[in-house]
Amino acid sequence: MFPVNIVKTKNMIYNPLGHSGLLVSRFSFGSWVTFSEQVDADTAYLLMKRAYELGCNFFDNAENYAAGEAEKIMGYAFQRGVQEGIWSREDLVFSTKIFFGSKGELDSVNSKGLTRKHVIEGLGASLQRMGFEYVDIVFCHRPDPLTPIEETVRALNYVIEQGMAFYWGTSEWSAQEITEACRVADLYNLIRPIAEQPQYNMFHRRRVEIEYQPLYRDYGLGTTVWSPLSWGILTGKYSGKIVPAGSRLSLEKYKFFHSRAFSERIWQLEKTDALKPLAQELGCSVAQLALAWCACNPSVSTVITGATKVEQVEENFHSIYIIPKLNSSYLKRIDEIIGTKPELSAEIKAARKVRGMER
Repeated sequence: MFPVNIVKTKNMIYNPLGHSGLLVSRFSFGSWVTFSEQVDADTAYLLMKRAYELGCNFFDNAENYAAGEAEKIMGYAFQRGVQEGIWSREDLVFSTKIFFGSKGELDSVNSKGLTRKHVIEGLGASLQRMGFEYVDIVFCHRPDPLTPIEETVRALNYVIEQGMAFYWGTSEWSAQEITEACRVADLYNLIRPIAEQPQYNMFHRRRVEIEYQPLYRDYGLGTTVWSPLSWGILTGKYSGKIVPAGSRLSLEKYKFFHSRAFSERIWQLEKTDALKPLAQELGCSVAQLALAWCACNPSVSTVITGATKVEQVEENFHSIYIIPKLNSSYLKRIDEIIGTKPELSAEIKAARKVRGMER
């Protein structure tokens, strides 16, 4: 087992990321969807600055977010903060993700994936866009079935040895794929991944709560979870099948999810509405309840949030004060309302019992 030691300040709790000593804020800030599409560079700076003031030290990005523009905006915001004396590079943890390429339909066959070529060239291009010499963490944004895992692990080991990144992780990989990456790393004395970036929220739980359990135990894997509000559904803003102007589902490229939210996902809207009395009882918004719920999971290192307004940043990060209120009684009530708690299969239960993992 890997010990988890947390560090607390006035506004934030910091967790070690996986088996490393790198401390990341319990709530972090990401640029997916918002940067460039909803947020310009100057607004992005104000959002990141406010998040930092509230204790955030981890900022997430990816080569494909807004076709590379999100990385440029985050780099601009960072440099402006340096010029204004808000932070230094040592104060912050930055990550980016490699796999999809940064040119959209213009990407060539070798400008995406997890080949040695794209891991090295893609990360180099990301660093150039951000204006950084290195990122703290580079994530493999998806598994690459076309590239041998040894090639990918060696490529990640190389960029770390070259000082382009300090750590590496995975995103949306299966437990089997992560285990194989760790096995290859151990076999060839290479560097293991320290974290996985999976989707995790009240409606999407099995992978984090069930599938990855052996990885937390055997490898000390950390998690930097995304979509804690389930595409905004858990904010409660879509009650009554209304899409507010400026919201994520109002964007043209996400109209497909808009129709899904109001058809096969209607039950999620109903469950969100059912959480409102509980949130009111706790003195918070439904969004804050959903964020605090994610952060309560000891297997979650950090919860990646997003925002288009400073007020949203403040609401999200004030969720830190709801965490102590979520005792076992409240967590049980949430499970009863949502009804999504994943169950172990009979085979897994039997195996755990044989291994003495259940008492």
